[in-house]
Amino acid sequence: MKIHRINPSKRWSDITVYNGIAHFVEVADSDTSADVSGQAQQIFQQAEAMLAKIGSDKSRILSVTIYLTDFANFDALNEAWEAWLPEGCAPSRACVKAELADPNYLVEIAFVAAAGEEYLAD
Repeated sequence: MKIHRINPSKRWSDITVYNGIAHFVEVADSDTSADVSGQAQQIFQQAEAMLAKIGSDKSRILSVTIYLTDFANFDALNEAWEAWLPEGCAPSRACVKAELADPNYLVEIAFVAAAGEEYLAD
């Protein structure tokens, strides 16, 4: 089966899709001075754009791993998360406290989602 790598570089691909399952990671991109809610909103917008690239949407997210630098931000993150997801579409989820590569990042999210039919086994 073919592995689809979207925008691959030496260090990562924006999205990797295998057998219809997509994997990608998002961090705040435009304003790392934002609070956790602001960074989460940036991540959600970026995730929607990535999902659209593979013929998918946020209702097709299968699981996420959320890396949070400070659990004092947990409630604010959950509020943003719950407002973003469609009712009845919450994926499996893990949330761990982590030190991220850039100290300005408050949250990073690794997504696994079902891709569109064009990414099923070839």
